[in-house]
Amino acid sequence: MRLMPLLLAASCLAIAAARESSAADAPAPNVVIIFIDDMGYGDIGPFGATTQRTPGLDRMAREGMRFTSFYAAPVCSVSRAQLLTGCYGARVSVPGVYFPGAKNGLHPSETTIAEHLKERGYATACVGKWHLGDQPEFLPTRQGFDRYFGIPYSNDMQRKSRETGARVVPLLRDDTVAELLADEAQNRLVERYTEEAVAFIRDNKDRPFFLYLPHTAVHTPIHPGAAFAGKSENGRYGDWVEEVDWSAGRVLDTLRELRLAERTLVIFTSDNGPWLTKGKDGGSAGPLRGGKGSTWEGGVRVPMIAWWPGTIAPGTACDAVASTIDLLPTAVALAGGRVPARPVIDGRDISSLLLGTARESPREAHYYFSNYTLQAVRQGPWKLAITPQPGSTGEGAAANAESKEPRLYNLDLDIGERTNVAGAHPEIVAGLRRLAAAMDAEIGGARPAARRPAGEAAAPKTLYPIAEDAPAKSAAPAAIETLKPGDAVSSASAPQVGGKAFEISCAVETAQRDAVLVAHGGTALGYALHLSGGRVVFAVRTSADSVTEIAAPPASSPLRIAASLAAGGGMSLSVNGGPPVSGKAPGLIPRQPYENFCVGCDDGRPLARYTASAPFAGTISELKVTPRNPGTRNPGTVTDFPAGNR
Repeated sequence: MRLMPLLLAASCLAIAAARESSAADAPAPNVVIIFIDDMGYGDIGPFGATTQRTPGLDRMAREGMRFTSFYAAPVCSVSRAQLLTGCYGARVSVPGVYFPGAKNGLHPSETTIAEHLKERGYATACVGKWHLGDQPEFLPTRQGFDRYFGIPYSNDMQRKSRETGARVVPLLRDDTVAELLADEAQNRLVERYTEEAVAFIRDNKDRPFFLYLPHTAVHTPIHPGAAFAGKSENGRYGDWVEEVDWSAGRVLDTLRELRLAERTLVIFTSDNGPWLTKGKDGGSAGPLRGGKGSTWEGGVRVPMIAWWPGTIAPGTACDAVASTIDLLPTAVALAGGRVPARPVIDGRDISSLLLGTARESPREAHYYFSNYTLQAVRQGPWKLAITPQPGSTGEGAAANAESKEPRLYNLDLDIGERTNVAGAHPEIVAGLRRLAAAMDAEIGGARPAARRPAGEAAAPKTLYPIAEDAPAKSAAPAAIETLKPGDAVSSASAPQVGGKAFEISCAVETAQRDAVLVAHGGTALGYALHLSGGRVVFAVRTSADSVTEIAAPPASSPLRIAASLAAGGGMSLSVNGGPPVSGKAPGLIPRQPYENFCVGCDDGRPLARYTASAPFAGTISELKVTPRNPGTRNPGTVTDFPAGNR
């Protein structure tokens, strides 16, 4: 009776060996990577989604292999750097998110997948969101891609066009702005990217090619195409997921039509977890804890499907740890090349996992970085969180308070990271801490020896003339203390807080428990005071992926509010003279927000977790915002009201 299992195992090994031999003897495969923006682990059918239909990806999984422990980075620019270079973002000095007109980008000296494959005769194209710097020296055509068509950063990074006055994003053809897209034009992006991708495949059907298809979808703002709008059971987010599924299916159908399927490896995955705080416009992490911006599993573990008919066994799953950093060495190896020993990369060739000839990850461990901070390490089923892990993008610290002591999770038994078992396994904790310490010394922290430099443009500018680029018009400072609820003044007339510490104070009378009191900024950066469930909240956004909120204990109206942001990012908030609540933002707000300064409302995109569902009802008076220039007193505590006003 024991003979049958042995024969079955031997048969499986023989099939896997035959696949490996066949792959080794075959011509270099085409490589297609479909990279979705902000798609969660639980957003597609093969990973448990039921509120949106994904027939194309369902079929892809039936014909290919699902990776259940596949990792990206917490935010988009870092994930893109990791995928293209095979390195953790900390190694190549890509710690966070790039903004339009920023001086930094992926260093031109880094060798991308496209450059490796181009050296081996591949045609190369990038179609979609780039987000590794928008200066000419950082664009895809300077990083190994023959063609580029797409938006060079996130679709919510609109700037006001000086020519049209509309808030737009640029659509590039190679390194030239081809169009300026207003929000309503984004509903054709998936369709246009798909058409471009299919055309590239057809143009290069007789030679090896590398197609990198990083969709703008499903990042907010959500703009599904007309053919998909209103079709899912999950609102417009589900509609856009279904359109992305159509796009992936169209790419696979084109490969089948051209008889290229058995010569093409296709990878479908996401750049990070879902943007949970976007509510119905955010996705699902399924059983995982956390979302985009965090190093909880829900922030970095993403769906991944690998498809290569005739080479990858259909309907299979791989539970080994793998990551976006492994795609470069894998693609190069399958193309018959070898990645040089220098400069160092962090990824490993996972072709043995794809071919079914190995079950274990070729990497010793996986490391979870947030910016330059190493926050966790995984080896096998064991994950050790060595610092308090950040909350999902848009969440306040209070929602994610946890012990500063190391926390150990067995992810095979506790995928939701709910039970800390560090006390029961001190030897595992010690081993993982040693691994973490070695990696942290190599590329973590402030000045590690092995970190390579970021790219830096000498004279950065936006890709198209924007209103903010125009010569500044003299604007008299607004008398903000006279503003009433519903009033707004231009950013030029508002208190100038960019790069400065500041204090803000006001008196409020209202019966509302949820309301915007003061808001200056948007989805990129800014600050706000608002009421949430009867508690005063002070919010500071320093980037698109970092907002910090601190909340005071509930208090009864009238309210006297005093808050401050210090030079090092220290935040403080006091209500009615009570003990200040403190928090820590990553730093100062890097520049003056472009949006209007609003009282009792927010006339732009919310910068924090509030909604302006009802107009403010009440009074806001004695409003004062005091910026502090460098070298002046640093507001380490909140502003005091005169004793008689408390």
